[in-house]
Amino acid sequence: MTESSKPLTGLPLFPLQSVLFPGGVLSLKVFEARYLDLISRCMRQSTPFGVVCLNQGAEVQAGAERVRFEPVGVLAHLQDVDAEQPGILRVRCLGGRRFRSNTPKQLPDGLWVADTTLLPADDVVHPSPEQFPTVEALTNAIESLRQQGHSPFAEPYQLNDAGWVANRWCEILPISLAAKQKLMELPEPAIRLNLVGEYLRGKGVIPGR
Repeated sequence: MTESSKPLTGLPLFPLQSVLFPGGVLSLKVFEARYLDLISRCMRQSTPFGVVCLNQGAEVQAGAERVRFEPVGVLAHLQDVDAEQPGILRVRCLGGRRFRSNTPKQLPDGLWVADTTLLPADDVVHPSPEQFPTVEALTNAIESLRQQGHSPFAEPYQLNDAGWVANRWCEILPISLAAKQKLMELPEPAIRLNLVGEYLRGKGVIPGR
């Protein structure tokens, strides 16, 4: 069995109203008991949890409200955990591999778990000359954000990797969660970057062809 099809049994899931991308930074404020226990367990065992995008329900448990989330998510690897105050953790994670969840179930404490299959990681594909304006625009965006005191991306920057560039754009573009989810799921990084380029051209961010 290849690594790309390796199953992960009972992967704990963290449904959020956001889409995590491979290589992306995720900051969380954790205060619910089920997730405090989850973070503690992941720290002890050096294991990731899965982030999935909510399409029905809320992030915070609210009685018997029905929750639905996307079947494809991204592994979140803990980078930093800080106890802001008793019962509250500030958590920083880095997105890893994509996965597909199968038959998720909710445990008595409210935590969702699922047997999952890891999906193939993006091949490293160098941007084509037609994609250079999209890469240059991201370089400019990074510098502009830095001047404003923001560093939303984990270093080292991989501007020669089409998938990395596309993912970073997807994180900051003002598009719907449904659109972000579809882009995250696309298996071809060059196609993902082309779609981002088309959006940027339509908004006048980069010149038309």
